[in-house]
Amino acid sequence: MTRVPRRPVGKVLVANRGEIALRIVRTCREMGIRTVVAHSTVDRDSAAVRLADEAVQIGPGAPRRSYLYAPALVEAALRTGADAVHPGYGFLSEDPDFAEICARNGLVFVGPRPDVIARMGDKVLARRLMAGTGVPVLPGTVEPVRGASEALVEARRIGLPLIVKAAAGGGGRGMAVVRRWADLEQTVRAVRAAARSVFGDDRVYLEQFWEHARHVEVQLLADEHGAVVHLGNRDCSVQRRHQKLVEECPAPGLPDGMADALAEAAVRGARAVGYTGAGTFEFLVHRDRFAFIEANCRIQVEHPVTEMVTGIDVVREQLLVAGGLPLSVEQSAVEFRGVALECRINAEDPTRDFAPCPGTVTEFVPPGGPFVRLDTHVHTGSVVPPDYDSLLAKLVVWAPDRDAALARMERALAEFRIAGAGLRTTREVLREILADERFRAGTHSTSLLAEMAAGSATADGADDPEVA
Repeated sequence: MTRVPRRPVGKVLVANRGEIALRIVRTCREMGIRTVVAHSTVDRDSAAVRLADEAVQIGPGAPRRSYLYAPALVEAALRTGADAVHPGYGFLSEDPDFAEICARNGLVFVGPRPDVIARMGDKVLARRLMAGTGVPVLPGTVEPVRGASEALVEARRIGLPLIVKAAAGGGGRGMAVVRRWADLEQTVRAVRAAARSVFGDDRVYLEQFWEHARHVEVQLLADEHGAVVHLGNRDCSVQRRHQKLVEECPAPGLPDGMADALAEAAVRGARAVGYTGAGTFEFLVHRDRFAFIEANCRIQVEHPVTEMVTGIDVVREQLLVAGGLPLSVEQSAVEFRGVALECRINAEDPTRDFAPCPGTVTEFVPPGGPFVRLDTHVHTGSVVPPDYDSLLAKLVVWAPDRDAALARMERALAEFRIAGAGLRTTREVLREILADERFRAGTHSTSLLAEMAAGSATADGADDPEVA
């Protein structure tokens, strides 16, 4: 593994687009770090390009010829004199090969070491590593299943329902729930085929599926000087197609002592793998028990709710660590104040199973008021292309308590106006979620949207098998 000598970061190539690229540029400017935004032809007029110190066009709209094309990104960094590459999230942010390529070219990759990314990116290996440190994991296989007969043997041991997952999966992609023995073989084949197509790796494994569980994650920061700091937890249970729509910090209604237990497990796991930078350890919570499901070796879309509650700029800490500096905060100094909520405004049609809806924004009126944050790259006239993720904006609010935060988010969503030719968004379904009695009570689970659609609090059909 190639090592790059560490020195404070002076110039960063932002290897991403949209609101996260803009977010990184803004923090860099506050820190006195110069920025270069790498962009496709589609994004040549983006807000991040306009605010960056420099911009380099790296290819056409197709991601594999631009944002996923490592040679163009590295060449842009070297040509502009950047000493670091910030990958944001998505694209190449969790690609150990890209991190290693950066290192071989003398560029600091803003994230964990390539070997750590590789270990935690392999979900089967990550399960074994966490179990070996005493972190609870879901009952399941410790090795990939090699065929239908082996899958059946293991499934009999685990029991139904169970979930088939791609070993190289992540971000809610490459998984499917099995509820009937008759569906097991077909589901394993389908997930394996999808994993081969999406991730280039067809290994799959099995885990017990916890009905009506919650998705709770812990935000971590770690430096090269041995410090590992947690910034509390977030509830990310409101999901469609295993991908998040609403996030909340802190998670409401956890059993006594569980918040501390989750934080301790995440810190222990991070220390065990030599984690550095910002990262998230994700868990399922069911009643009084929890289990590790995966770690994300990057900044998360939902990091703003943690920032609002702690007052800590997660991107700033990433850049400090990337430059070999210690974290600016110790665990004893982290304070948690109030409650923050984030709603993702996506260009999707909820009436068509949240299908993407590219189009042109003809009306964009952002909400305002105290303790309201809008992370977005969109404005009136923006073209929402079909090439990329459908995220338009992240609406974040803070308040001293959960009831006040809910009221503030309801007001902000009602005030937010976004419309356009061919454009549908998730704004209205988000308002319905906030009005749902289960969400308001903090008793909701990852089945919430299915339960809302079925008009039932038990919804036997929740989380039907699917391959994402």
